[in-house]
Amino acid sequence: MAKKKQKAKDDNLMAQNRKARHDYNILQTYEAGVALTGTEIKSVRARRLNLKDGFAQIRNGEAYLMNVHISEYAQGNQFNHDPLRNRKLLLHKQEIKRLANDTQGKGITIVPLKVYLKHGYAKVLLGVAEGKREYDKRETIKRRDQDRQISRVLKHYK
Repeated sequence: MAKKKQKAKDDNLMAQNRKARHDYNILQTYEAGVALTGTEIKSVRARRLNLKDGFAQIRNGEAYLMNVHISEYAQGNQFNHDPLRNRKLLLHKQEIKRLANDTQGKGITIVPLKVYLKHGYAKVLLGVAEGKREYDKRETIKRRDQDRQISRVLKHYK
């Protein structure tokens, strides 16, 4: 039964930005809804989106998801959406203010980490992130390799 629940949880994950955790230190995360059109949500459910170059921006007291590519819906007609349009993020006013204050610092940005479905609605996990330097990235890779070696050695002794 536990496998069914885990599988259902994985089925809800539509896209993930793996490169974000490599390029940034994630300081804090927020869950936000996304205002999508009819053909966009159908493309999201078909997992036809890319978060790679995406980011979020606060403008006029509203949060927007920028540069996230959601492919056109294959069965769409003339009312199909623009793949790179800016999408409004649905957050509470306090969260938007907190995000605006957090991004005032130099080198801090908001990146989308995951897109998933929750109760039938598309949600985005946003990360307030600070850019890593090249030597930080190498240090992270080195630490991960060391952890793998340790786990391999411990596995033989069990």
